[in-house]
Amino acid sequence: MTLLRAAAVLAVSGLAAASAGQAAEVKALRVWASPDSTRAVFDVSGPLEYKLFELANPDRIVLDIKNSTLAEGVSAPAAKGLLGTVRLGKQGKADLRVVFDLPQGVRPKSFLLPPADKFGHRLVIDLFPKTKARREVVKSVDDVVPGDGRKVVVAIDAGHGGDDPGAIGASGTHEKSITLNVAREVAKLVDAQPGMKAHLVRDGDYFIPLKDRYKKAREAKADLFVSIHADACPGACGARGASVWVLSPRGATSEAARWLAAKENGADLVGGVSLDDKDDTLAAVLLDLSQGATMEASAAIAQIVLKALGRIGPTHRGYVEKANFVVLRSPDVPSILVETAFITNPAEEKRLTDPEHRGKLAAAVVEGIKTYFTQTPPPGTWFAANSTGRRGPSEHVVARGETLSGIAARHRVSIGALREANRIAADGSVRAGDVLDIPPQG
Repeated sequence: MTLLRAAAVLAVSGLAAASAGQAAEVKALRVWASPDSTRAVFDVSGPLEYKLFELANPDRIVLDIKNSTLAEGVSAPAAKGLLGTVRLGKQGKADLRVVFDLPQGVRPKSFLLPPADKFGHRLVIDLFPKTKARREVVKSVDDVVPGDGRKVVVAIDAGHGGDDPGAIGASGTHEKSITLNVAREVAKLVDAQPGMKAHLVRDGDYFIPLKDRYKKAREAKADLFVSIHADACPGACGARGASVWVLSPRGATSEAARWLAAKENGADLVGGVSLDDKDDTLAAVLLDLSQGATMEASAAIAQIVLKALGRIGPTHRGYVEKANFVVLRSPDVPSILVETAFITNPAEEKRLTDPEHRGKLAAAVVEGIKTYFTQTPPPGTWFAANSTGRRGPSEHVVARGETLSGIAARHRVSIGALREANRIAADGSVRAGDVLDIPPQG
């Protein structure tokens, strides 16, 4: 006998339900599978009313869409991820029934989305495993060499994915495809470097919520989080060049407030410091110290990476930019966002689809990362074990409040020589995070 396990939870969302006399048409059904979940997206003609419930023995989910029809040519997708066979048919005289056969028990979540950008109305069903396996970072012999320090972990996030294509170029190139190709190339080059190990946040065509992206980096105990994107400019604006972004102070402040509000839930910093057993003042101080160090490191890494990108092509601006990007909000993992180029610029779109150019982009990003860890090796890492004890043979990362004259005096070189080595105009100045080449003394 079939057991009814959970009945109709969601019927009408914040959108108005379709009127009784107006049929909603299902125009397409797409399925995306990630390592953690599976998403089914129905493209529909307008607002609708639906019912979703679970059945057991065997496991399956039933979706009834009230007063609806199936557009010509729409077929059931193949089994993928947590989704087995999909069956489409009529329920009664006017309703559409969709049955999802499941290879295992799942926790479903569903919601309606209003039109946005290139999309119309959508019904989304997310499937999550009933029991979520605890994922731990397991170190292999290759991760830690006795006496030689651990490898630094670089989390690489390919922006967008799945039902979110990101920006679309003039010839139809999707940002999500470019970012995944570049991310995989960066990961390959990171793994080829001594003392470094890559962790791909997204390694397929599926969507990951923004907050989950930096959470995955924290779960992997990452030393650095790099989010890869391709910029866009509406119309024929002609914008071009790569750019590098870090979190704005406003974004850091809002994230700190969220963490402090949730500290009783056991929020831990990567260093193993738990906030849940600290009083409000001490927790705020610890979080502020962690965020301050993280943002300083992020700015330094971003400037070095921007400089490396400038060697292979134009940069959009000559400085690191700041914004309240959700993916950059980790309070304890240095994080940067790299806009590889403007995908809406036909010339740059063409370069982004060229494997050779993508390889150069990836090499520049990795060069910047390696330079930073060589200059500022985290304790206990391979870089620390192989450090010469100097920040770098000929570079200086400008700290807040430093001036050209002070930097020149510290390195015992003239201001003129420092300006000439870095092409700084006579009336020019430096800002925190800039990386200066230090000319030889004398």
